[in-house]
Amino acid sequence: MHSSTFDAEATATGLNRQQIKTLTLSALGGALEFYDFVIFVYFATTMGALFFPADMPQWLKLVQTFGIFAAGYLARPLGGIVMAHFGDLSGRKRMFMLSILLMALPTLLMGLLPTYAQVGVLAPLLLLLLRILQGAAIGGEAPGAWVFVSEHAGPRHRNFACGTLSMGLLAGILIGSLVALLVNALFDDRQMLAWGWRLPFLVGGLFGLLAMRLRRQLHETPVFAELQTRRALAEELPLKSVVRDHRGAVMLAMLLTWLLTAAVVVTLLMMPTFLQGHGVPRGAALTGNALAVLAAMLANLAAGALADRLGAGRVLAVWSLWLGLVFCWFYAGVQAGHYSILAYALAGSAIGLTAMVPAIALADFPAPVRFSGLSFSYNVAYAIAGGLTPVLLSLAMKNNPDAPIQYIGAMAVLGVVLGLWVARRERVTSSD
Repeated sequence: MHSSTFDAEATATGLNRQQIKTLTLSALGGALEFYDFVIFVYFATTMGALFFPADMPQWLKLVQTFGIFAAGYLARPLGGIVMAHFGDLSGRKRMFMLSILLMALPTLLMGLLPTYAQVGVLAPLLLLLLRILQGAAIGGEAPGAWVFVSEHAGPRHRNFACGTLSMGLLAGILIGSLVALLVNALFDDRQMLAWGWRLPFLVGGLFGLLAMRLRRQLHETPVFAELQTRRALAEELPLKSVVRDHRGAVMLAMLLTWLLTAAVVVTLLMMPTFLQGHGVPRGAALTGNALAVLAAMLANLAAGALADRLGAGRVLAVWSLWLGLVFCWFYAGVQAGHYSILAYALAGSAIGLTAMVPAIALADFPAPVRFSGLSFSYNVAYAIAGGLTPVLLSLAMKNNPDAPIQYIGAMAVLGVVLGLWVARRERVTSSD
């Protein structure tokens, strides 16, 4: 794997002040951008009522609304691949700035959309188009941000750097949850349907523009700057090199992304809707969700720090096992009519595994094609798993109430197997 003098210096020393500033600003910018991407799901029921015919069955409205949400995931690969291509050839920072602009504008426009009652079928079509633009933006944001912070922090702090960025992305979900909770408390159902639902999207557009301003303070990564100096940038289409020469790294990154997707989408994004389906009041569901996201944020820092000391594979295996155990316990309690906010928070802590996923995945790609390698693998896997999970799980639960437990249980097994395999590889590498 390609390395740089900066990597060597970061390995010999701890994080310096500039690196800490980079991690902080990157995490904050990621939080504001991810808020824009996820706020939609917190208003799924309201959006279904506003953007589809009034006589449509509730379950079908929900499936179609989640279908529009999923379209954002399906658009990720194209946006991610294009941005990663230019990120590998013209700089990480430029794409870091562009992704935020492409997210802020569609979010702002969502808050100004006409509803089905006003323009008929044009309303959901416009919503779908804006969701696709959001997906293209987030496709470049997440992998680009992980590459950006890891190259600033160096190999020794790679897991912690990725954990810090993942904490920022989760903070975006937390902001979304808190905004949904606030709007729910301030407005009754009539006000919400009339105009209250627009506020979170308008605020999100402004958040995105603020994040863009913050990112102007960041510097290009030392790794990319050195590649430019040495004229060692990819000589051919970066994606071509990735698909031809790094298939094993692509497969590992895709499997890891599947695990990450399942944990985040089911435990955090879809759970408030599932809980309300089990009779949990909306306010209680959103409160639990906020605490679960907060627990996930803290767990990312802890898991990232531990992985840098003990090895990413070993920590991933332990955290995956924890995900399987605590999610099944929490959701079985919900099914039995015993909703526990504490149990939900513990389930959220299992999302700490998202610190290791990008760190393990990007380490296998050499610097000249690192952005393209991670972006292609992550976004294609996220498009399939993240796009299909909300729709298929909603349909499966109609006849199989245990579907979420079975799905997360299977993903936990996958995480343990991947973690043990990576740990074995880490031991072989360290003994060489």
